[in-house]
Amino acid sequence: MTLLYLVRHGETVDNANHIMQGQTPGELNANGIKQAEELAERLKDEPIDAFVSSDLQRSIQTCELIAAPHGKTITTTPLLRERDWGSFTGKYIPDLANLNDPSLWPDDIESLDALQARAKEFLTWVKEEYADKKVLAVGHGIINKAIQSVYYHKAMNELKPMSNAEVRMLEL
Repeated sequence: MTLLYLVRHGETVDNANHIMQGQTPGELNANGIKQAEELAERLKDEPIDAFVSSDLQRSIQTCELIAAPHGKTITTTPLLRERDWGSFTGKYIPDLANLNDPSLWPDDIESLDALQARAKEFLTWVKEEYADKKVLAVGHGIINKAIQSVYYHKAMNELKPMSNAEVRMLEL
């Protein structure tokens, strides 16, 4: 059995300013760095075999901080990237009144089917690449929700959103 510690990156400048980041690199703010360091401290004695991150900077930075006490390098993968929000990227979230009605969304937003296919591919990759290991993976709010949706066979809207630097355990 592979044990997956699924983590959301620490708080970013854009999170704090309610900006839709999508697949932009993002940058942890002081609070996000503190969140990642606190999580690193909590997990420092856990026997984690591998550290994996989205290839977006906010997740890489979070993962590096968590991996530091273990003296391990991290592997990045685009499978853990956040949902591509297309023309919503960079917008002030409270101004996106159409966010609750996907039928009004622009056509350049990654579909839920594509997102969940990527989530399924990630879970398969982790099981194959890290069989019988303990793996910590740092992703983003929506891709992490898609991963849990695939894992639990539940609709994404039935799952509780993850907070910054929150960990959820999945047995693969």
